[in-house]
Amino acid sequence: MVPHSSDDARGSLYIVATPIGNLDDFSKRAEQTLRDVDYIAAEDTRHTRRLLNHFAIEAKLFSIHDHNEKDKADYVASLLEEGKSVALVSDAGTPLISDPGYHVVHALREKGHKVVPIPGACALVAALCASGLPTDQFFFAGFVPAKSKGRCDLFESWKKQVGTVVFYESTHRVYDSIADVQKVYGDDAQLVLAREVTKTFETFLSGTASEILAKFDADTNQLRGEFVVMLSFTQESGNEAELEARRILTILLEDLPVKQAAAMAAKLTGEKKNYLYKMALEMQGE
Repeated sequence: MVPHSSDDARGSLYIVATPIGNLDDFSKRAEQTLRDVDYIAAEDTRHTRRLLNHFAIEAKLFSIHDHNEKDKADYVASLLEEGKSVALVSDAGTPLISDPGYHVVHALREKGHKVVPIPGACALVAALCASGLPTDQFFFAGFVPAKSKGRCDLFESWKKQVGTVVFYESTHRVYDSIADVQKVYGDDAQLVLAREVTKTFETFLSGTASEILAKFDADTNQLRGEFVVMLSFTQESGNEAELEARRILTILLEDLPVKQAAAMAAKLTGEKKNYLYKMALEMQGE
């Protein structure tokens, strides 16, 4: 059974991850939690009802979605005050990860209520761990803007981002988004697109932006589904080379004037002296 909070008689909110495709990814703990709670707050009650029916789970459902979650926070708090337990689920995957729930969780924690994670499937983690791209540092951007100008501005801001950048994209916009990646980065970024993760047509596409676009042109079926897009700024793209140049300049600038530091860094890195001189000036400005 789902326990009440150990410090008082109030109920708890359980953040329950659900499958993103393969129903076998539904954990026993998650299934049991949904059986035991008094209420389930769902992003789409019709979608969640299908999942519950598959596992023969009976539950009292109500909706929490992008347009009502601020208002629903007080309602959930009142249920917990009555000693009721509530599970929060999204349509697929882990709630709050580009899904509703943040305002509810934030409000409940502010009020001192217990919030319990029930971990499970997450498209972000599933795609990243199988991508072959660096995983020691990554930045998750959620869904990118729908219009090209907003996307390009965002992509431009990532040029100094360390590690792998990850974002979600839909079937209707993925081609245009990759075209904007190509517009901003050329072929200086390595991409991996995870399509339909854990589902029947799960596919990983790897290459530069132009190579990915060519694959789309050659097979439009590759445009179908939901996508996790991952970008890695490799040494060839200049990201690691820039970081190394900055590291060297940081050391040299402690003892040398900008011009001499740039000249010495050029000898050590093979980069152009003018480029390093500008970088050193920027670093001093910072």
